[in-house]
Amino acid sequence: MLNGLWLSFFLVAAVAGFARWLVGGDATVFAAMVEALFAMAKLSVELMLLLFGTLTLWLGFLRIAEAAGLVALLARALGPLFRRLMPEVPAGHPALGLITMNFAANALGLDNAATPIGLKAMRELQTLNPRPDTASNAQILFLVLNASSLTLLPVTIFMYRAQQGAADPTLVFLPILLATSASTLVALLSVALVQRLKLWDPVVLAYLLPGAALLAGFMALLATLSAQALAQLSSLMGNLVLFGVVIAFLVVGALKRVAVYDRFIEGAKEGFDVAKGLLPYLVAMLCAIGVLRASGALDLLLDGIRWCVGQTGWDTRFVDALPTALVKPFSGSAARALLIETMKTHGVDSFPALVAATIQGSTETTFYVLAVYFGAVGIQKARYAVGCALLAELAGVVAAIAVCYWFFG
Repeated sequence: MLNGLWLSFFLVAAVAGFARWLVGGDATVFAAMVEALFAMAKLSVELMLLLFGTLTLWLGFLRIAEAAGLVALLARALGPLFRRLMPEVPAGHPALGLITMNFAANALGLDNAATPIGLKAMRELQTLNPRPDTASNAQILFLVLNASSLTLLPVTIFMYRAQQGAADPTLVFLPILLATSASTLVALLSVALVQRLKLWDPVVLAYLLPGAALLAGFMALLATLSAQALAQLSSLMGNLVLFGVVIAFLVVGALKRVAVYDRFIEGAKEGFDVAKGLLPYLVAMLCAIGVLRASGALDLLLDGIRWCVGQTGWDTRFVDALPTALVKPFSGSAARALLIETMKTHGVDSFPALVAATIQGSTETTFYVLAVYFGAVGIQKARYAVGCALLAELAGVVAAIAVCYWFFG
């Protein structure tokens, strides 16, 4: 899928370029496309410099959290909820512990830990599956929730904004948090409706109602604030939460007698290795997106969408952020490249760039998650998993656009 998507960017750019030359008489288009190739290659290296530092720093702190048992603590806290949401999984089954650890790792931004734990959880669920080639109810719920974007600390989004010169990289913290909450809620409700899960179970309500009430009260408070005050609050909370989490990791680690410096170095080394492996993907995708933009094909697509939206009388400023939303279900690297390109083209704190950053932080690569998790256990029939996951994806995009109009409009 990714091979075809990447190739199509170049082929569409080539067709658009020849059309501008032969029909429009613009012979400079090919020079612009070649220039875009080298400019994006240079930008990829510049991004890597910050990426090395950010991933090294964050994975160092996250290794302390793992050693201090914070991930396991979150897993135990979520265990009773998932025992009710997956009634066909016996109490005490290894899958329940792995599922809660996967979600806890995702929430803390431990992507490297979350994926292998998630694959182990899917294999454990497969041992309970009476039809090995067809996804079970528990597997579908697990996958759809994974595809709804569970990360509460979008550090990489902050990093990309910082690299592009944002005065306050954490400005989008609250919009991402609210949009992510919407996508996860839709994911849970859609699967619960199909599976007829008993969400009114006292234990389930004990988890969901306080969270829903807290979110509703928080949104009611936000509704009383001006756009300027909302932006200031998002900045304050983003920086406060991020620094607070770091301090919490260190304090808990020290109390647990973890060698915090040694664990930090272990995680930092892993972060260096992870960042080093991302450069080829950044170069590949950023260059493809740059050529697509320089050929005029991307602008033509957006102009068409903008015209259609304009006919309805809606504000069209969000349209320039849609490329990130359209590509995200298929490829995280392509969506990341489009986000960076949007920041570079329109300005890092422009409305389209803020919307694109919020979309990137509140949605997931649905088809990639489906292929990896179901492919790992040989499932061929996904049943309603794709529909529920895409519905959650759409909810995240719509919520991201709406919240950005609320905060920055």
